[in-house]
Amino acid sequence: MRSLRLPSFALAIPAWAWLVTFFVVPVGAVLYFSFGYKPGIFGTHATDVLSFDRYAEALTPTFFDVFLNTLWVGIAGTLLCLAIGLPVAYWMAVKAPANRRGLLIALVMVPYWTNFLVRTIGWQIILAPEGWMSQLLQTVGITEGPLEILYTRTAVLIGVVYNYLPLMILPLFVAFDRVGPALREASKDLGANRVSTFLRVTFPLARPGIIVGLLLVYIPLMGDYITATVLGGAQGNMVGQLVASQFQAAQNWALGSAMAVLLILVIMVSAAAIGLLLWLVSLPFRARNRVVLEASA
Repeated sequence: MRSLRLPSFALAIPAWAWLVTFFVVPVGAVLYFSFGYKPGIFGTHATDVLSFDRYAEALTPTFFDVFLNTLWVGIAGTLLCLAIGLPVAYWMAVKAPANRRGLLIALVMVPYWTNFLVRTIGWQIILAPEGWMSQLLQTVGITEGPLEILYTRTAVLIGVVYNYLPLMILPLFVAFDRVGPALREASKDLGANRVSTFLRVTFPLARPGIIVGLLLVYIPLMGDYITATVLGGAQGNMVGQLVASQFQAAQNWALGSAMAVLLILVIMVSAAAIGLLLWLVSLPFRARNRVVLEASA
C-alpha cells in the first residue's frame, strides 16, 4: 500500500495561515480604511467614497513635525541601544565565565518580562522633579534645582532605551558566542592584537546579529506610544500616540489608518536607507579583507 505523501510546502501552511490571518488581513484593512473618511460625529469610518485626502491631512505641518520627532527618537534610541548593548553582549559572550552566562542572561531578561507599563511608570517616578534622583543630584551638588527631564524628548529617549535594550543584547550575545574562541586564538597566533581581532574577525562574523538587533529594536520602537505618553507629554509626541488617539479618542479610523500606513512606510524606507548606508560603509573593509588567488605561471 502506497503511503500518502504531502507536497513539500505543506509544512509551511500553518505559518502562512497565521501570517495571512494576523498580519496581511489586518494591514490590508488598515490600508483600505485609510482611503475612507469620518462620516459624522458618531461615525468611525466610511468607505463609500475613496480618496487620498486623509494622507494629505496626516502630512500637515503639525503631524509632520511629530513624524520627524518619531524618526529622531527611533534612530537615536536604536543607536544608543547598540552603543550600550554591544560591549555588554561582548563581555557576556567572551569575557564572562561560561558557568555564569545563564545568570547574566536571566538578569537581562527578568526586567524585560516585567509589565511594559509598570517599567515605564517606574521611570516616571525616577525622573520626576520631586523624585529620588532629583533629590540625590541636588544633594551632591550636580544640579541646583529640581530635575527638569520628565515630559521631554530626553525622557522618552531614556525610556525607550531602557525598554528595548534587551532586544539588542540577546541577538548580539548569540552572534558573539557563535564566533567561538578558536577563531580569536587563530587571529592572535597570526600576530593580530585584540583590536585587530575584534575589527577583522569578531565584528564581521557577528554582523548578522547586529543587523537583527537593530531591526528588533528599531521597528517596535518607532511604533511605541506608551513610553511617549507616560514620559513625553506634549514635547515627546510620537506617531504611535497620534494613531492611538485617532482610533480611541477622536474615533476617526480613516485618519488613524492613514497615519499608521505612513508610519509603516517611514519604517520601511528608513530601515532600507540605513541598511544601504551600512553596506556602503562596509565596502572599503570588504575590499581590504578580500583574498585574491592568482594562478602560478
